[in-house]
Amino acid sequence: MIGDKFDEFRKRVSAGEKAAKVLDDLGLKRYCCRRMLLTSVDLSDQILPYFEALAERQAKLKSSSF
Repeated sequence: MIGDKFDEFRKRVSAGEKAAKVLDDLGLKRYCCRRMLLTSVDLSDQILPYFEALAERQAKLKSSSF
């Protein structure tokens, strides 16, 4: 399991540390675990507006129908 290490990895890499050193420090030695953190993309900021628009539209539809 590596999910608990993602925040630490992201914080340290964005602070300027080399990704390889951070992965070593976190104890991730296998390439399959390392690639999970190296290639992860946070899409929540990109997807959130669509869910908000959908919820707003559903609320409008619900309020307009009796």
